[in-house]
Amino acid sequence: MKTLAALMLLVLPGSLLTTPQPRPLVEKALDSRAAPHGKWYLAETGHAVYCYGPVMMVKQPEGGLQRVATFCKGDKTVVPLKD
Repeated sequence: MKTLAALMLLVLPGSLLTTPQPRPLVEKALDSRAAPHGKWYLAETGHAVYCYGPVMMVKQPEGGLQRVATFCKGDKTVVPLKD
């Protein structure tokens, strides 16, 4: 009788012998869409920045073009990049 009771405790949900249930595919797809995917860039200052937006060319007041990353982590919206 004691052996039967011990065996039942091992098989009950939450015990050590039960396998975890896999998450449905729908939840996995929603999780991957919710996480923003960005990329690391080297800023003109020499620091690494993580940005989510596209890289763009912005016209400089001196007449040239500057490559910038957009929507960067932190308080920066546009970060000039080192070429």
